[in-house]
Amino acid sequence: MTDLRDAFVTAADHVVRLLERDEVATAWDRPSALAEWSVGGLAAHLANQVPTAVRLLTSPPGPPPILLEEHYARAAWVTASLDDEVNADIRSTGDEQAAAGPSAVLAQVREARSILRRALADTPQDRAVLIPWQGWSLQRDDFLTTRMMEIVVHGEDLAASTGTETPPLPPEVLDPVLRLLTRLAVRRHGQGAVVAALTRSERAPRSIAAF
Repeated sequence: MTDLRDAFVTAADHVVRLLERDEVATAWDRPSALAEWSVGGLAAHLANQVPTAVRLLTSPPGPPPILLEEHYARAAWVTASLDDEVNADIRSTGDEQAAAGPSAVLAQVREARSILRRALADTPQDRAVLIPWQGWSLQRDDFLTTRMMEIVVHGEDLAASTGTETPPLPPEVLDPVLRLLTRLAVRRHGQGAVVAALTRSERAPRSIAAF
């Protein structure tokens, strides 16, 4: 059985490295590569994945967990438009956290990173991790996969927003995220469209985006 705890520590270190870049602090108040979001708001959302993980891992267990794909089938933000309330709330929260400035946001994620290993060590594989804003739980490694997906995707968004490139991620971080995104893309576009996009440029669809 796969154990993603070490992989998530590596992902958290990836967040710290991205937020330590001078380019991020310099561009903090500028528009990001994502519509209606500043670089600071995006960076704060990325940073928040680590303290959020620590907080939920150390909270009491939730109800019996649902499957990972069911999580994305239920989550309102997946099919919501840019202007829908759920996505506006996500951006607003990021902007509020970014108002403290890049140093404060970086300090917050460093503090969470300092206690992350202990939180993970105390969380067994079968723990039902409650996601309170959704109202359901995921098994520990499924929950960590959702946080790593956010880190990988928004890490690339942040790099695109600051004219930089992300450090290469090891397979133990990237592979679970790519498996998840591929499964979600197949569910959204169909097997044929995804296979064609990966192997047949002459008939590939314009997009196989997972979201």
